[in-house]
Amino acid sequence: MKLVSVLGSTGSIGVSTLDVLRRNKESYDLFALTANRNIERLLEQCLEFKPRYAVVPDADLAETLEQKISHSEASATKVLSGMESLEFVAKHRDVDIVVAAIVGAAGLLSTLAAAEAGKKLLLANKEALVISGDLLMSAVKNNNATLLPLDSEHNALFQCMPAGYRSGQSAEGIRKLILTASGGPFLNLAQAELEHVSVEQACAHPNWSMGRKISVDSATMMNKGLELIEASYLFDMSADLIEVLVHPQSVVHSMVDYVDGSVLAQLGNPDMRTPIAHALSWPKRQESGVSALDFMLNNQLSFEAPNYEKFPCLRLAYEALIEKGSAPAILNAANEVAVDGFLNKKIRFTDIPKLIEKTLQSSTIEKVDSIDTVLRVDRLARDVALRYMEQI
Repeated sequence: MKLVSVLGSTGSIGVSTLDVLRRNKESYDLFALTANRNIERLLEQCLEFKPRYAVVPDADLAETLEQKISHSEASATKVLSGMESLEFVAKHRDVDIVVAAIVGAAGLLSTLAAAEAGKKLLLANKEALVISGDLLMSAVKNNNATLLPLDSEHNALFQCMPAGYRSGQSAEGIRKLILTASGGPFLNLAQAELEHVSVEQACAHPNWSMGRKISVDSATMMNKGLELIEASYLFDMSADLIEVLVHPQSVVHSMVDYVDGSVLAQLGNPDMRTPIAHALSWPKRQESGVSALDFMLNNQLSFEAPNYEKFPCLRLAYEALIEKGSAPAILNAANEVAVDGFLNKKIRFTDIPKLIEKTLQSSTIEKVDSIDTVLRVDRLARDVALRYMEQI
């Protein structure tokens, strides 16, 4: 039995992870479940899986959860609070596998803690790599951790790598990596109409069921931009060797182009349980609950180049990756502020890339050599972005 900590268990990735664990009860047991504010769903999960620990950063919410749990069948579950408790359940000596599924920069420290503890780290929190790529990959290497990507695109690339491949290596014989993108809900919408799209429209992804923040990122194509940066660190590839292709059907999840002319692709139905099941059981395979891909129903697969003018966030991500240093961290911080502003109807959809670009132009790019630098850069970039938002 492998002991698993699921960081961000109430989000879409966490829920899908628990479904895979539910189908493979003989192989896994829950060490910890964590949530930000959704304690009702966390309570339901604790009642079913009875983990050793449940973590909620907010002390008041943790107290409320503890009162509910103490009078339930999950009374043996200990409730913890505070950000440091996330690190505790990520690096505990008894934990075998850590699923890092906390959205945004908030998941950075616990992800880094798991890597430094040498865990099998299943990474869904792309922002952790975006803002601290070299630091996180060094922690993985220096502590003999195993890093397996959960994003469908990066997991697909990992599956298409040479036998025996481990994240962070530069594999021989590869010409380029090809990241596929659905294009989001506005792929076929006229550019002039983007200014008037609603939050509800931006969150209505055509293929995937995701949280609101990630859904908006998909709509702006910033999600693909963040994945571009993540892929660079995961597979030790420069920006010019990573191509993005729009593939509206979301069946081909990504491809690896080899120098001999071979192109290896990973295909499957758009369901996050597939990469989750793969990473949990790697190097073996296990049941995920995902139905087999029907090629008769999916017999028209199309690809097209992304429109950088219509979706400038993707261009900004490429530029930040080429710049390196603190540029990706600034990009991510500004994007989180902008998306939050859009979700709360403070700015328009088309203001998101404008705010990000202004923040990048107004920030000093510096070398990222410590976690303190990362946190400081992140905080300063958010302050700059918030000031620009007030001017919109």
